[in-house]
Amino acid sequence: MRGEDIRVYPLPQSAINRYCRLKYLLSRHYLRTFLNDPRVPPDNNLDEQAIRPFCVGKKNWKLIDTVSGTQVSAILYSIVETAKANDLNIYQYFKFLLTGIPKHMDDMDLDFRIRCCHGPKKLPEECRKKRTKSK
Repeated sequence: MRGEDIRVYPLPQSAINRYCRLKYLLSRHYLRTFLNDPRVPPDNNLDEQAIRPFCVGKKNWKLIDTVSGTQVSAILYSIVETAKANDLNIYQYFKFLLTGIPKHMDDMDLDFRIRCCHGPKKLPEECRKKRTKSK
């Protein structure tokens, strides 16, 4: 069968069909997040650009040959990209996390997790990049 022989027919635009689509959209609050919060972009271009080096390089990395290796590398890469996005010193941020997490493994309060995850202002000074004054 050649390409010219295939015909595509759109779904009928009935009132019920439009109602169902609108009802679905309104029932999913996460689909409206970018309308309520101007900081959330309506697309994920920045996220895709951030993971591009990871996706291109993963064929050359030998540690990602198992499911566990893939999960660990995804977690580490996520931490690195979070540090970059928040303008943090990646080495100091990892050092802070890897020395702090074992001390708080049995904590029931969320203070340490909140300090790690909710912005660079709650992190120690050494985790933040030193800003140089440009002339």
